[in-house]
Amino acid sequence: MKVIFLKDVKGKGKAGEVKNVADGYARNHLFPNNLAVEATKSNMQTLKAKQRSDEKKAQEAKQEAEQLKAKLEKLEVKLTAKAGESGRLFGAVTNKQIADELKKQNIKVDRRKIELAEPIRSLGFTKVPVKIHPDVTAIINVHVVEE
Repeated sequence: MKVIFLKDVKGKGKAGEVKNVADGYARNHLFPNNLAVEATKSNMQTLKAKQRSDEKKAQEAKQEAEQLKAKLEKLEVKLTAKAGESGRLFGAVTNKQIADELKKQNIKVDRRKIELAEPIRSLGFTKVPVKIHPDVTAIINVHVVEE
């Protein structure tokens, strides 16, 4: 029997896939647990419409990410920190501080998306990658000045 999986079923298929399974397995396990529906003509049309809308949403999310990237790359994030004579900081600038500064400029970026390999420990300019979307990464300039 051909079924359309509504949820991921380990060892059988992922949500949205159309596969052949045993009749008894479909009737006794998949259908009662709402894991799949029979692959009728109307259900196949519904699946195709859902896939098109998901694709459209993904495209819109990527466009928004591209716009945010353009906005972020024009910005310069300026942070102050206490430093010694050689320009070395007494602490470090973390991704949380960068995210808080961006929030003050009305740009909401999750601190986990700011990809600092290690905290910034010196004065000056640093280029920091921000992964906005799986396909879109922006580079922001972080300027650390002495307090």
